[in-house]
Amino acid sequence: MRSIFRTSVTASLLILTLVFAACQAWKEKQPEADLELIYKGAAQRKDIHRNAVIVIPGIMGSRLTHGPSEQIVWGAFTRDAANPRDPEAARLFALPMAKGTPLNQLTDSVKANGALDRLKISVFSGFSIQPKAYLQIMEVLGVGGFRDESLQKPSSYLDYGPDHYNCFQFPYDWRRSSAENAVALGQFVRKKKAYIEAQNLKYHGTKGKVKFNIVAHSMGGMVARYYLRYGEQGMPTSGKPTLNWAGAKDVEKVILVGPPNAGSALMLQQHVEGLDLGPFTFKYPASLIGTMPSTYELLPRARHRVLKDTVKVIDLDPLDPQVWIDYQWGLLDPKQSENLAILLPHISSAEERTQIAQDHLVKCLRNARNFQESLDSPATPPSHVRMVLFAGDAVATAVQAEAWMGSVKLVGYSPGDDTVARYSALMDERFADRNSSAPFRSPISWDQVTFLTGSHIGLTKSQTFADNVLFELLEKK
Repeated sequence: MRSIFRTSVTASLLILTLVFAACQAWKEKQPEADLELIYKGAAQRKDIHRNAVIVIPGIMGSRLTHGPSEQIVWGAFTRDAANPRDPEAARLFALPMAKGTPLNQLTDSVKANGALDRLKISVFSGFSIQPKAYLQIMEVLGVGGFRDESLQKPSSYLDYGPDHYNCFQFPYDWRRSSAENAVALGQFVRKKKAYIEAQNLKYHGTKGKVKFNIVAHSMGGMVARYYLRYGEQGMPTSGKPTLNWAGAKDVEKVILVGPPNAGSALMLQQHVEGLDLGPFTFKYPASLIGTMPSTYELLPRARHRVLKDTVKVIDLDPLDPQVWIDYQWGLLDPKQSENLAILLPHISSAEERTQIAQDHLVKCLRNARNFQESLDSPATPPSHVRMVLFAGDAVATAVQAEAWMGSVKLVGYSPGDDTVARYSALMDERFADRNSSAPFRSPISWDQVTFLTGSHIGLTKSQTFADNVLFELLEKK
């Protein structure tokens, strides 16, 4: 009896000790760096040679509006926004499809209308919330003296003065191929370069030497990397673009945050099952997602062995059209037939609609393969370009999928940020051999890599990110 009592007392004391320690840890807030104090001098230094910054958001990070009606197609979940359950709104959200027409010619009247720093969600009548989307990136840059003129309210208490005109958000139509958006980025760079030169001349009497640093989140990193390598070539209808590093001419640093360099298994599942963003938002069926070339470019690589047929016990290629046909995925899912009728109202025949959908699917997959191969080929950037990566590695992230008729089941997980796995952000080619002890190998020449513990959208909330990115932009040569 005494031994049982002694054990009980010992256990109680241990529990009390642990609880007390936990309370102390809860009370003792982790110290945080005073970023404004650290970077105040560098932020306020009048230096026309300091590189300007372009922020590129990821997929769904730019507001889309319908030009003629000015209706919000993406960027809000309110009564006045396009609800995909409405046939007309669904046609606005999806890209057009036409048999035999090249992807870059399938255009509509929907345009990017500003980067999405806030996302408005209507919870119920008379009440809405505005969660921050990419605003935290702009807030971090605001501490460092980089202020975007379109930002509604600077977060820093610094006095910017009238001559801060060196930070820009690049909005783009994220539905379209990232190769097309790289062309738009090139035009954006030239326009902003001319603007900065004019401002330098106005305030300092000289145009100065204008260079840019790019901070890109998620899919924005694919746009940045393609632009760096190929400039404004776009993706040829046949063959590959010519590697010329044309975009590197005006760029000195590319800072990528959670980039899906090797794709995402989650994107494959969303292609097959549609996109559900949670309560108080709209649901987007697979047929709508399937019209967008950019989403196929984010699929995983076959060489990394991420997709399996468990019946035949074979690896599958996520970019093989026959796989999509055999498993009836995405646009070819019979359950999407009603949605295809909505997207193609001028086509009365269900069989013809299926043919158009399959033609579009094949074009998107072919484009995605060319895009991925164009980015995956090893090549060393010009010596003046610095490649910096921030990636998550603390959250279990889907990396393995099983193929089933009409569905995809996520079955394997690896360290990441809940959306992009660590290996994908790094483009770690060792991933194909899960037990490899070989040295790290990537076609991307990283100059600096920093791992964070946040989720995909939360990576930029980290003070570690803020401190390091400001050091890169303001102090690191």
